[in-house]
Amino acid sequence: MTKPHACRGLWVPALTPFTADLAVDASRFISHCEWLLANGASGLAAFGTTSEANSLSSAERMALLDGLIEAGISPAALMPGTGCCALPETETLTRHAVDHGCAGVLLLPPFYYKGVSDDGLYAGIAQVIDRIADSRLRVYLYHIPPMAGVGFSLPLIERLVRDFPDTIAGLKDSSGDWSNTAAVIENFPNLAIFPGSEVFLLDGLRAGGAGCISATANINTAAIGALYQAYQDGDPGLDADQEKLTKIRRAAETQPMVPGLKAVIAHARSDPEWLTTRPPLVSLQSEAATNLTEALDALDFTWPS
Repeated sequence: MTKPHACRGLWVPALTPFTADLAVDASRFISHCEWLLANGASGLAAFGTTSEANSLSSAERMALLDGLIEAGISPAALMPGTGCCALPETETLTRHAVDHGCAGVLLLPPFYYKGVSDDGLYAGIAQVIDRIADSRLRVYLYHIPPMAGVGFSLPLIERLVRDFPDTIAGLKDSSGDWSNTAAVIENFPNLAIFPGSEVFLLDGLRAGGAGCISATANINTAAIGALYQAYQDGDPGLDADQEKLTKIRRAAETQPMVPGLKAVIAHARSDPEWLTTRPPLVSLQSEAATNLTEALDALDFTWPS
């Protein structure tokens, strides 16, 4: 049985908009987050890969989190990413989230050094938990080895759960490997396990997963959220809905994910400023953006208003 305090449902790693001079556009960010929550998202897993979090300073992340809460978004709907390469930054961001009463934090392992041992990764997570020393802290491990180059093995997860049973609440698996996600769900039934793509949403739910945390939920929020809710309501006929979600995801994956999603929103909202990314990411060129919008149109995609 998944821990009663654990998050479930569709959590969206909200895109971060920037102005033309590459400053964070807080008003657009808050507006987009409000739109996500109004259109089927259970919560926001902001400041992850899709949010360009590693192109944001700690001060920018904390200011945006402050802004969401000041705008009236409940901390119970927030699972900010707080994992950094430097332990002091991770501690600062995590403490800030806990002090706000957030539902949890999405914690990358310290990821700059590659080929490090499970002992080293364990120490990176354990140090954060010990330094925060707050019973309110709920950690969702962020497993994304294709990007981070390091990740959470089954023995490492087991060790963390054993030593911090009240703190380790779940895991986001962005490995892209369903066999790994299935193994994590099977071995840790008390954790809330989120596939990092809606491609695995229905399989994950059937296996005992918690929902999903997906980049493309920035543009396909209602449909993904509807499938999750329909499963909770006992609807057995969801395979066709899953197939459509998968096709839309695959179309989005034909372009670099973050610039592509921003191009979709810029097109849908007639707001070209949404195209802007921070280096090293590069905004989608017009021909690629047109190809993406045409591919989505062919799938009867509902554009995010």
